Amino acid sequence: MEYDDTERAREFATRTREFIADEVIPIEREVLGTGPASEDQIEELREAARERELYAPHLPEEYGGQGLSYRDMLPVFEAAGRSLLGPTALRVDAPDEGNMHTLEMFGTEDQQSEWLEPLVAGEVRSGFSMTEPLQGGGSDPKMLKTEAKQEGNEWVINGHKWWTTQGSEADVLIVMARTDQEAHPYAGCSLFLVPSDTDGVEIVRDIPHVGGNVTGMSHAEIRYNDVRIPEENLLGELNEGFSHAQQRLGPARLTHCMRYSGMAERALDVAKAYVSEREAFDESLSEKQTVRHTIAEAEIELHAARTMVRHAAREIDSGGEARIPVAMAKVFAAKTVQEVIDDCLQLCGGNGIGKDLPIADFYESVRQFRLVDGADEVHKRVIARDSFEEVDPEEIDPITRYKE
Repeated sequence: MEYDDTERAREFATRTREFIADEVIPIEREVLGTGPASEDQIEELREAARERELYAPHLPEEYGGQGLSYRDMLPVFEAAGRSLLGPTALRVDAPDEGNMHTLEMFGTEDQQSEWLEPLVAGEVRSGFSMTEPLQGGGSDPKMLKTEAKQEGNEWVINGHKWWTTQGSEADVLIVMARTDQEAHPYAGCSLFLVPSDTDGVEIVRDIPHVGGNVTGMSHAEIRYNDVRIPEENLLGELNEGFSHAQQRLGPARLTHCMRYSGMAERALDVAKAYVSEREAFDESLSEKQTVRHTIAEAEIELHAARTMVRHAAREIDSGGEARIPVAMAKVFAAKTVQEVIDDCLQLCGGNGIGKDLPIADFYESVRQFRLVDGADEVHKRVIARDSFEEVDPEEIDPITRYKE
């Protein structure tokens, strides 16, 4: 399919696909089904990406990136997503990718020097600590309870977080906390940079979860017990935490969509190759109508998902918040990639659930996408609310007259 990607984006995506095929997949084959790659293997891949001028495509050149526009990044993220190791190799892996953007947009020069530059270089890791357990903010962030109170030239943070991705490995945590108890949480929360070795930061545990042994990505439960940080660790504007987080999460949802669509695309390539070679009942599986229809439906759905993502990205590039297009793209892409990968696993039969092929690892990884960056139900609620706001009361009149 041809999309309205720029020539630079297409060229960069082509080189990224070649890099994934030449450098990343051979390493993937070594660790397939046994767990994440080692730190040495990851650094080897990152060095190869630097040599090919592919490393950190999403960041300006002044920070060591390639300076791609947001719109141009999307096909590159899709190419990177063809392997679970691809985003890590190119340094476009979550949550660091979104956190780097947050620091780029809102960080002071000192904050960028201390944290953004080493994050880009891959020397440190980060976590975004927002979600809270049970009675706190999860799908409804208005329930957020973690507090930050100013005492002199310090902030004191107390709270309980969980599902902080990469939290137990992070060197720095971006923490969302309430800073104005009298205001609505959307207008009374702020972001703070908290080094993970600060007194009072307690990593309770890594929460066991589906796919954790495949991706190596942890999701930590963390307590902040009288954590004291200097006032200059406020990230962005006071009481603008939700606004800043939305500017991080909107674009990050679309980059997630493209990483996962790359994963689904590769699963489809593997499945097509498999059914073309596998014979049953006197002919190739690829000649079976049911198989061909499954492949066709997957191609249709992936094309639709890519198109929706690009539409939402154009809205963001033009300066809009694009909440509804992003929500629609997120829900549709998450559902699509899960179904495509599930179908590909089914088409490969016993080999699909075996770990000689990457599809089983993809299958374990993809299920979380319908929950991370907002559950399907939350996005649907936003879409429905917007839809009903556009209803014209006069449209009810014909129904009323008919009843009368």
